[in-house]
Amino acid sequence: MSPTAQRHKRNGAADDLPPDVDLDIEDEAAEEIVEPESIPTGPEVAFTAIDWTPHAGDADGMVGAEVIQTFVKRLPNQPGVYRMMNAAGDVLYVGKARSLKKRVTNYAQGRFHTARIGRMVRETATMEFVVTRTEIEALLLEANLIKRLRPRFNVLMRDDKSFPYILLTGDHVSPGIYKHRGARSRKGDYFGPFASAGAVGRTINSLQRAFLLRSCTNSFYENRTRPCLLYQIKRCAGPCTGEISHEGYAELVAEAKDFLSGRSQKVKTEISAAMQQASEELDFERAAIYRDRLAALSHVQAHQGINPQTVEEADVFAIHQEGGQTCIQVFFFRTGQNWGNRAYFPKADPALEPAEVLGSFLAQFYDDKLPARTLLLSQAVQEQELLAEALSTRAGRKIAISVPQRGEKKDLTDHALQNAREALGRRLAETSTQARLLKGFADTFGLEKPPVRIEVYDNSHIMGTNAVGAMVVAGPEGFVKNQYRKFNIRSTEITPGDDFGMMREVMQRRFSRLLKEHGDVQPGPAVEDEAGEEDLVAGNGGFPAWPDVILIDGGQGQMTAVRQILADLGVEDRVVAIGIAKGQDRDAGRERFFVKGRESFMLPVRDPVLYFVQRLRDEVHRFAIGSHRARRKKEMVKSPLDEIAGIGPGRKRALLLAFGTAKAVSRAAVEDLIKVDGISEHVAKLVYNHFHES
Repeated sequence: MSPTAQRHKRNGAADDLPPDVDLDIEDEAAEEIVEPESIPTGPEVAFTAIDWTPHAGDADGMVGAEVIQTFVKRLPNQPGVYRMMNAAGDVLYVGKARSLKKRVTNYAQGRFHTARIGRMVRETATMEFVVTRTEIEALLLEANLIKRLRPRFNVLMRDDKSFPYILLTGDHVSPGIYKHRGARSRKGDYFGPFASAGAVGRTINSLQRAFLLRSCTNSFYENRTRPCLLYQIKRCAGPCTGEISHEGYAELVAEAKDFLSGRSQKVKTEISAAMQQASEELDFERAAIYRDRLAALSHVQAHQGINPQTVEEADVFAIHQEGGQTCIQVFFFRTGQNWGNRAYFPKADPALEPAEVLGSFLAQFYDDKLPARTLLLSQAVQEQELLAEALSTRAGRKIAISVPQRGEKKDLTDHALQNAREALGRRLAETSTQARLLKGFADTFGLEKPPVRIEVYDNSHIMGTNAVGAMVVAGPEGFVKNQYRKFNIRSTEITPGDDFGMMREVMQRRFSRLLKEHGDVQPGPAVEDEAGEEDLVAGNGGFPAWPDVILIDGGQGQMTAVRQILADLGVEDRVVAIGIAKGQDRDAGRERFFVKGRESFMLPVRDPVLYFVQRLRDEVHRFAIGSHRARRKKEMVKSPLDEIAGIGPGRKRALLLAFGTAKAVSRAAVEDLIKVDGISEHVAKLVYNHFHES
């Protein structure tokens, strides 16, 4: 197939191709490389593959096993990844296969083991395929596509926040040690992951005492004329002012790398030997330094919970299923110490076995991070050897996966399993309580069914300045923080302090965008499936974009403004709007509620629904005030030079170095501005005219 034919095919224009274009996978197109935009991959692996869909023009209008059968005839017996999509183009499922032809044939035969697969097949309207060279590449690509596309019928990681790492920089003559999160764009060595930022901070503090590494910025380092306070309290070796030679500092950095790389015993032995030698030479001051470093290293390895004696580096995974939900507990062990743990609650069909859920979770978990040299599991997973080989390929080193049966490793997996059970127990209890509260909420406010998505709004400002609108979201599982939004009030027509005007702007922006992006999506929970489980509540579908209820922190005036906006946008009947007015003297428990079609009313002081609403209101207060403070802080440190077009960080720095303050720059004449390095006559006039209207 020619490159032009491939391009048409990828753009969904296969039916427009000339009839003589052959889409057989066996032609020369199989040697071509797919563009990165076509197949997303991880940073370490590139795929030689072809993004390819067999011609199925005669399948128009068909769905289910019939449409799948039309693809089977021309599929190759090669490894690859397939995507099943519904009539709207939404990806239902992403899977990988050793042989695409055999795997898809199973779907086409119409014999299914579970109701989930049967429903998935019946909704399938088309399929897409990617042929890979090996099954390992198929496994890695499958995990990448699942994370990006989030198909409804796959096992999905609900929480994919990045982990913090320790960074030893490699772009400076005196490397520093820092906490790092996000893309690894800076040159250096990364160590982790840590389960929390607090664990990173504590470890860095101890490592500073042990290895005396700097943690200051490069600009701070370059401008020092005498050692800073960290040198005085023996937390830094002082390379900035030559208190230690570059060679001596490099030795400290090398020791830190060895320690963080798992060679902690070697480092401790060398420091102990150096301390003994200094003592024998009667250099007690130097011996005391080594003693303090040794004590700091011992503190690193002793202060974080359970620390194994025989396991230097491992990631421990344990899975527990109960009540139709799954918890996977992850512990990180590096350099013989516990670097923390985190609980995950993946979205998975209750009918799936733990081995299948854990295997899919592991592939997605390590899609964007390096695994430890050893993975310890509470139970075996499907295709365990293939997964180990795939992770080894991505990491560039051998990764061992095992299910320990005895000894300390078994104790670690048992400990993780116990934590998984307890975490899932707490979640089930919270979910049950939340479900009862939502049902009570629906009964109290006359809703047809318990709400799935509640949005709560509030404004925060000081005399109208730095005004911010805030939205928090709650659902069947509590607050959904990745759905929170803040709105910087932009309108210049709003009188400072006009809360009604601010709320009108927030509502206008929120629901205008919602109509634009999800106008055809109906709010509320999905229809129950054959198993009798609601998709949105049981965790088998995505969180809805449309709210069932919006809560407004305000009385009748606020509600009038809000309802007018909703009516103007034509969505007044799609959303229930409820106002919450503070009681007399702003006392909690005396709030009045405003609902359309009813007189304002109060709830009994000890009503659980009242407590629930108060918690929602307190959360939106917290978020609004925090957003306002962040904006105000940013405004306080803002320089007048930031407002001048053409003045970037370099020129701004040059002007401040030349004149001292922005106020002095505003008073400078054009002739004085021209004398500054990097400031031409044109730029000098721009700066001068900005501060002088005449």
